[in-house]
Amino acid sequence: MATYHDFEKLDIRVGKIIEVEDFPEARNPSYKLKIDFGPEIGVKKSCAQLPHNYTKAELKDRLILGIVNFPARQIGPAISEVLTLGVPDENKNCVLVSPAKGAAIGGRLY
Repeated sequence: MATYHDFEKLDIRVGKIIEVEDFPEARNPSYKLKIDFGPEIGVKKSCAQLPHNYTKAELKDRLILGIVNFPARQIGPAISEVLTLGVPDENKNCVLVSPAKGAAIGGRLY
């Protein structure tokens, strides 16, 4: 069982998607994202399987939650620096975890 101490090890922050690109080289339909996590963390890259539920326009300027202290991961020819958090829909496609408007960019989940 996970403890609160385990939870505290995760650095989950509010980010704002500032750029969305197609990622045709990915094995599954995906986008490459640039996400602004505020002045403390900065802009980070992520790859996410989102095309089933979101257009690029719907993602631009959207607030999301991401884990910013995992090691970078190679996804095909791209590097993903953060894990963008989501949950499965009824078809097992990703639905983003998005804080309500007013959440501060860079704010840490507690």
